[in-house]
Formats: sequence, C-alpha cells, structure tokens
Amino acid sequence: MKKTTLKISQIKSNPNNPRIIRDAKFEKLVQSIKDFPEMLDAREIVVNTEHVILGGNMRYKASQSAGLKELPVKIVDWTEEKQREFVIKDNIGNGEWDADALANEWSDMDLASFGYETPPDWGSDDEPDLEDKVECPTCHSKVNPNKITDQ
Repeated sequence: MKKTTLKISQIKSNPNNPRIIRDAKFEKLVQSIKDFPEMLDAREIVVNTEHVILGGNMRYKASQSAGLKELPVKIVDWTEEKQREFVIKDNIGNGEWDADALANEWSDMDLASFGYETPPDWGSDDEPDLEDKVECPTCHSKVNPNKITDQ
C-alpha cells in the first residue's frame, strides 16, 4: 500500500459501488468535509493501481462538491477478487451506537452538528430496559417492541 495525494481529476469513481448517499445526508457530508478536511488525511480514499475507488466513493463525491482539488489516497495492488471483497467489507456497518455513552459524553447539539441523527424517542422515559426489547428482524439490534412497524 502506498499513501500519496492525487488530483481529484486523476481519481475515478467506482461504477460498481454498492452504496449511495442522497440529498440532506450528502449535503451533511459535504459540509463535514468543508468544516473538518483533516479527516480526509486520517481516512484516505482507497484506490486500485488504475485509481478506481474501492473505498470512499461518497467522500470523493462530497470532496468534489466541496471544491477540493486533490485528495489523500492509499493505492493498493490487489487481485480483482480482493478488490471486490474490500468494496463490500468496507461498507458493512458492524457496530451499533451505545446510546448511554452518547447521551453522557456528547450534547445533542454536538451530535447533530457531527451528522449523528438521534432517534425520535431519544431521551424518552417510556423506553423499555434492554432486557425488555426484542431483536429487529432487519438489523438484528435490540429495539422497543412498541416501535416495530411493517414496511
């Protein structure tokens, strides 16, 4: 792996990227990059040797919208199979938020300005204890059984 900086015009969006970001969330990402561009140095865009993005397509697009001219990248020389595996694994959200830690360590205003969307029942006293919650059939996290709806 090689860390370097490339002009945005040298970087190619991945036509097979399985993730999208739209409207308000995209605008939040653009603003986040404008407000804190140093984050891009800490978490580079991952590209292959042809400069096609494997990880960071949305950050790349938001950086374009933010008017950046170059981006820090990590260039990897992997097999096609490893590249395809990385594209999926890099986009899987495996963790979940610890609501108590968030509530005790950050203000709602900070969280909102950082792009975290608090749940509608945030801070509600009628939320059941964790042991009274049930597993969500979609995301498999523990949820309030009164909040499950058919979609």
